[in-house]
Amino acid sequence: MTTFDTAAPAADETASTASPVGREGKKTEGTALGWVLALFGTAMGAGILFLPLQAGTFGFWPLAFATAIIFPVVYFSHRTYARIVSGAPVKDHGLDVLELVRKYLGRHTGLFVALMYSLANIPTVFIYAISLTNAIDSFIVNQLHGPSINRWVLSVLCVGILTGIFAIGRKPMLWLAQALVYPLIISLAATSIYLIPQWDLRSFMEVEYQDGSWPYILLGSVLILPVLAFSFSHMAGLSQFSVDMQPTYGEKTEKRVTRIELYTAALLVIFTMFFVWSCVLALGADGMKEATEQNLPVLSYFANVTGVPLLAWLAPMVVIFAIITSYFGTMLGAEEGTSYMVRLIAPRTANRLNRRGLLTIVYTFIFVTGTLVSVFNPPILNLIYLVGGVFDAVLIFLLPVYMFHRVKEYKAYRHDPWNYFVFFFGSVILAVTIWDLF
Repeated sequence: MTTFDTAAPAADETASTASPVGREGKKTEGTALGWVLALFGTAMGAGILFLPLQAGTFGFWPLAFATAIIFPVVYFSHRTYARIVSGAPVKDHGLDVLELVRKYLGRHTGLFVALMYSLANIPTVFIYAISLTNAIDSFIVNQLHGPSINRWVLSVLCVGILTGIFAIGRKPMLWLAQALVYPLIISLAATSIYLIPQWDLRSFMEVEYQDGSWPYILLGSVLILPVLAFSFSHMAGLSQFSVDMQPTYGEKTEKRVTRIELYTAALLVIFTMFFVWSCVLALGADGMKEATEQNLPVLSYFANVTGVPLLAWLAPMVVIFAIITSYFGTMLGAEEGTSYMVRLIAPRTANRLNRRGLLTIVYTFIFVTGTLVSVFNPPILNLIYLVGGVFDAVLIFLLPVYMFHRVKEYKAYRHDPWNYFVFFFGSVILAVTIWDLF
């Protein structure tokens, strides 16, 4: 697996705001399989585990629509976003996405994008912190039949251990993340198949958005898009992934990155949508409502109500593995964005700190804020809708298309017809989210 180190800053204006991770002498370390698993693990977290609840509430036809369009939406949007780094000129190889945006779109736009990047990744870390705390508390009470641990103590332990492992270094973190992805894939597939005998299509067909008429079905099909954007997002790892490919593949980096992204998107869609359909058909209308009210991942709910020993133990393990792998993947983006923000806003202070000092501040900030959010336990679906509908839509769907049309260095991608597809869906997702919020 890759070390996820960012590349060396160019000797231009970006140098003063470069990422703190050293890049000298860097070589490609990530294999194709390793990166597919890393990106898969980044996306396979709380969004995936809550997707059946959010997507299922709109009923059968909106979910069928989502299933039909989700692969091109995921693949082309992430391919387009990755091209900011993978398709950059050779002279810019080694610069991450935030450095490239600042270099070509200016300091003010760079600051805005860095802020959006942080707001996309840090709340996602919070979502995983809440989910892990809730899942472990539920496992202790319902499967181990133990007493509920004080939420302050449990939150400090959950967020502190994961952040601590990440802070120790890339190798132990990546070893654990990769080790968990394999049982996660197997467990997810096994759970989806295991639920098949409990499918009840008639009960799920009773789930209707509003009055179930065709106008509301169409509206439900649109409103489902923000949570889909979040649930399949692996943006946090794409910048470092693309940088890692550059030393070996040079001018062919974009083709290599595109191929690996294709495998990642296919793996995500196949496993995730099978899982979603299996869960919603087994849950039915009443089950989805109750799981949402308990603010639990869908598998934790299954483990508590079915009384089946195998599922009672398997489901929490899937939840915990998924959240841990996604926590680590998203921390890469949170670290990258927060460090860059510090260097932009307070360059003198950042320059007085060494790499470890700056990262210690970042990790402390994430630990403290993540623990506080986990303790107060806000509704996860609300956070998912906001992050996926606003920040992910702007960064993954809209930013790269705008950059390709504005910057001559990306003219090779300017007239790709799929840019219009990506920009259209990004605009719809953003508009729907803003409309729904107000």
